[in-house]
Parts: sequence; C-alpha cells; structure tokens
Amino acid sequence: MIPQKNRFSEVNDWDEPEEEAYRVLSKEEMAALQASNAIKHPPLSPWKILAAQVAITALSMVIWSIFGEPIGVSLYTQSAFLGGLISVLPSALFLVRLELAKKTQILNPGNYLAALVSGEFIKIVVTLMLFLGVAFWIPGVLWAPLLVTYVLALKRVWLAWLWR
Repeated sequence: MIPQKNRFSEVNDWDEPEEEAYRVLSKEEMAALQASNAIKHPPLSPWKILAAQVAITALSMVIWSIFGEPIGVSLYTQSAFLGGLISVLPSALFLVRLELAKKTQILNPGNYLAALVSGEFIKIVVTLMLFLGVAFWIPGVLWAPLLVTYVLALKRVWLAWLWR
C-alpha cells in the first residue's frame, strides 16, 4: 500500500521526521556529568574479575577433589586446575597488554583500539594453544572437570556486572 496524505492531518507520510537538536556541553558541565555517572556506576577493575576467576578455579578444585579416588589432590583436581588455568592465563595476558598500552606515551583511540584487538587475538591464540597442549601432551586428563571449571571461570567475567 502506498502511503497517502491523511486528510485530517497536515503531516505528510513521505516527509522525514525532524531531527533532534543536540546541545554542546561546556567543559564544566561535562565534568559534572562524568562525576555523577562515576558515583552511580563506579568502574569495575578487571584485576578484581581476574582474582574472582582464580577464586572460582580454587573453589572448583576443592569441589572436584571430593570426587577423586583418594579425597584430596587427584586427577579430578588437576584437571580442574588446568581448566582454570586455560581461562585465567589468557585473561591475564590480555590485561597486561591493555596496561602496557595505557602506559605508552602516545595514547589515542586508534592505538588503544589496536591494543584491544591485538590483546584479544593473543587471548584467543593462547587459549587454543593451551587446549591443544592439554589434549596432546597431558595423558589421562579428565575433560569434565576441565571444561566445567573453564566455563565457570569464563562466566565469572559475565557475572561481574552483578557486583555493581
């Protein structure tokens, strides 16, 4: 159906909607806005998230140690440790890459974006290398504890927003 002009209205359906007018904020207004947002939404440290991943890994190791033949350090516990390591180590490398980018003399959005992308690439490659290394060079690894701990440590990052 072709839009037609409404007889009872002066608005033409073919006309573009009017754009909203934007107001440019002064430096003082922008500082006040940022301060109010910082109070409402405090920044979450990525190092705290990494510490939470380590804590989840340790908790998972304790829980999986109950399932082992001798209760304590067993193959279940070692596999859970490897799953946590596969999650925590690439995240730590990613954070180190971003911290190094922040400390450079020339920090502009392009350089920081390049650091973000290269850090994510490093994270993906290291994760794949660790999974392949565990699969090929560690005999008898139990995949259930490894994968459960890996997923739990990864989900800690997703649940970090609940800390706010």
